[in-house]
Amino acid sequence: MAASIEHYQLPLPRIEGSVRLLIVVAPYYRQIADGLIAGAKAIAAQAGATVDLVEVPGALEVPTAIGLAASRGLYDGYVALGCVIRGETTHYDTVCNDSSRGITLLGLDGHCIGNGILTVENYDQAAVRADPEGQNKGGGAAAAALHLIALKRNWEARSPADTAAADKQRDIIRLAGELEGPRGA
Repeated sequence: MAASIEHYQLPLPRIEGSVRLLIVVAPYYRQIADGLIAGAKAIAAQAGATVDLVEVPGALEVPTAIGLAASRGLYDGYVALGCVIRGETTHYDTVCNDSSRGITLLGLDGHCIGNGILTVENYDQAAVRADPEGQNKGGGAAAAALHLIALKRNWEARSPADTAAADKQRDIIRLAGELEGPRGA
């Protein structure tokens, strides 16, 4: 079975216009990275997205590369890929936490990023997660980026007037009591 969106809870979003994704990968474990890349590219292709790929030395450099690309405005979204396997020192914790934190901060700045950096105990766990015909975490990261792009484009297309009109049509949630005030004698 080829990489498919069926592995995910949500279908790929319908995105109007072209989509350009940048995959940033830390290929320290080459076979794992190749599986992640294959999964990400397959999902991007299903969505009709154009993909560029860059390699960086390690997982800590992934957020920096995404930030540099984002500052140029060349891409709609980003897919962060790599693998960190626990070793004998606390370096694992630093790399996991700081790469994730960097990606999260970029996302909070409005960049559409799917995080597919695996953080695992051993190589076998990574291999299962990276396999495009297994857990396909690379494909999942690409799907996440595509969903965020669709959300961002949807919200950017809406004006404050659209939001105000929608608010008037919403049901009012009654948390306690009557909206009209007390009824009585």
